[in-house]
Amino acid sequence: MGIQIFQAFSWGNNFEGQLGHGTDEEISNIPVPVNGLTNLNAIAGGGWHSLALLSGGTVQAWGRNFEGQLGDGTTTQRNTPVPVNGLTNVTAIAVGGQHSLALLSDGTVRAWGNNTFGQLGDGTNTNRNIPVLVNGLTNVTAIAAGGEHSLALLSDGTVRAWGNNTSGQLGDGTNTTRNVPGPVIGLTDVIAIAARGEHSLAILSDGTVRAWGNNTSGQLGDGTNTTRNVPVPVSGLTDVIAIACGGFHSLALLSDGTVRAWEFNSFGQLGDGTNTNRTTPVPVNGLTNVIEIAAGGQHSLALLSNGTVRAWGENFFGQLGDETNTNRTTPVPVSRLTNVIAIASGGVHSLAIELQ
Repeated sequence: MGIQIFQAFSWGNNFEGQLGHGTDEEISNIPVPVNGLTNLNAIAGGGWHSLALLSGGTVQAWGRNFEGQLGDGTTTQRNTPVPVNGLTNVTAIAVGGQHSLALLSDGTVRAWGNNTFGQLGDGTNTNRNIPVLVNGLTNVTAIAAGGEHSLALLSDGTVRAWGNNTSGQLGDGTNTTRNVPGPVIGLTDVIAIAARGEHSLAILSDGTVRAWGNNTSGQLGDGTNTTRNVPVPVSGLTDVIAIACGGFHSLALLSDGTVRAWEFNSFGQLGDGTNTNRTTPVPVNGLTNVIEIAAGGQHSLALLSNGTVRAWGENFFGQLGDETNTNRTTPVPVSRLTNVIAIASGGVHSLAIELQ
């Protein structure tokens, strides 16, 4: 068997260099290779920056860096990947609006970037341009990053949260912002977490989903527009195996390979053929055999079992990758990508890893 080669691709907005292809081209509506990355394990996109986890357990970063979110010891914007300082033995990465997280093999978490709301969890509100230890976390198995808050799933099935809590996105029954992790109330048997914007999601071991935080557009999927500071059930969802949070919408992948979506839909990001907001989940049109999902600021992605990618929603910056800048209310193929093994989405850009 020959050596497997993995190539990262990106498309969409490049105002801050977040596509990582070494140019100042402002947008790309087709996937372009990210420069200089090999041996990829995972990718992640944030508001204006991107991360890649390499197979050796190190991390590379590119894009906006004014708040230190690239973790290279500077605040210099980068349009090609640079190493994040001092990180080894990383097993997972997550990207927020302007901050970054890394889970290490020992079950601890590192954070860097903007810390205005305590989203780095180090007990301060000081921005960091190199990774720092998140206070008091051990036995972490998964991480997620919202716009200005962060989540960690522990091995006992409970969740910790920290950062901005003005919309209840920490799920602790208050609206008090926290710069160290605290428990999300009433959650047990959690198997996966997601966050973006001002809301959070969790899958329980029974295949149902809980949501908390901002709900002004119905992003919690509980049939209301009431913001919640404790988790509530998402209506009508069972057999869920993956979740994704967008800026103002949410996605769930079911075990049968179909996708449900809910919340804000002005750009078609729910994929149901309309621009109607939904406060409970609706099927995304025409999607089957989906194995992974991702949600951006106002757009959505799905990876199919045949290695191709579908995209829908806002496309002003080419973030759907279909060679147009036309918004789509139903999924369309992302151009020029085959044999994709992973996808991710930033606020206004998208990412994929392809097996060459």
